[in-house]
Amino acid sequence: MQKVELKAEKRGLIGKSLQNLREQGVLPAVIYGHDFETTPIQVSAKDFEKAYHQAGESSLVYVNLDGQALPAIIHEAVRDAVTDKFIHADFYKVNLKEKITAGVQLVFTGESPAVKDLAGILVKNINEIEVEALPQDLPHEIEVDISGLKTFKDQILMKDLPLPKGVELKDKEKVEEIIALIQEPISEEELQK
Repeated sequence: MQKVELKAEKRGLIGKSLQNLREQGVLPAVIYGHDFETTPIQVSAKDFEKAYHQAGESSLVYVNLDGQALPAIIHEAVRDAVTDKFIHADFYKVNLKEKITAGVQLVFTGESPAVKDLAGILVKNINEIEVEALPQDLPHEIEVDISGLKTFKDQILMKDLPLPKGVELKDKEKVEEIIALIQEPISEEELQK
């Protein structure tokens, strides 16, 4: 994955004046972290949208502030409920030598023979998992290939996930949890009951 960078400036405006910033295409944000003073910042809304699309909330973003490239992850990105545009973002400055925990999206790929040939129904029990890794090793997403689901008895467990090198499941007790399975189709008669 390519290095994601985002130019930022310190922000002096707070409160109601933030709406004026947003109207000018500027996203109010804050950056904080371990041994780092919480700092209000602002970034280009357009640039943030692009960085968020590339990195999500689990990959590294280098926030360029006052001539320094600060390694961070997007800890939270708040959208407007009506317009769906970003209205605020929190960046968590990380230490590249310390492991962190983050939620990583699962992306289901491939085609299940049980769905295609047997009219089975794909059931996804989990769409995101908690992992632990050094910040630079955190994946943007983890692909789950469902093409191995050939019968109604087949399932994909947490322990079956192809985790990248240096990435571990946060909760080791959950290795037997089912991520995806194929459910038998329900007949018209059963629906009538």
